[in-house]
Order: sequence, then structure tokens, then C-alpha cells
Amino acid sequence: MSINKESDIEANIQIGPTTLGMVRIYIEGEGLEIPMDFDPEEAEEIAEEIRAAAAQARTMAK
Repeated sequence: MSINKESDIEANIQIGPTTLGMVRIYIEGEGLEIPMDFDPEEAEEIAEEIRAAAAQARTMAK
């Protein structure tokens, strides 16, 4: 699946700190559980990428 292909898959996402000082992104869907741990610096880079993508999406929607 590419980033631009629509999907009917539903999933929940949770984001929070772990007791080991990592940031966990946890994705849960039908028959699927994906815990992904990142150090705080990596998590900040991901957040910046999400913000940049949101800004681009706003521009494309106009």
C-alpha cells in the first residue's frame, strides 16, 4: 500500500511515554497490535514530519 492509496482499515493509535523514558506509538486494529518505541529525539523528529505533512495537506486542499 502506498501513502496515497485509500483504505477501509480502521485502527486506534495511542501515543505516550514509557517507564523506560521512551515514547511509544501503539497502533491497534483488527488482529493487529504494533508497539513502536522511539527515543525522545526521534519522537520529536516524527512530530516535525507530521506537522510538515499537515501543512502540505492544507496547501493541497485549497
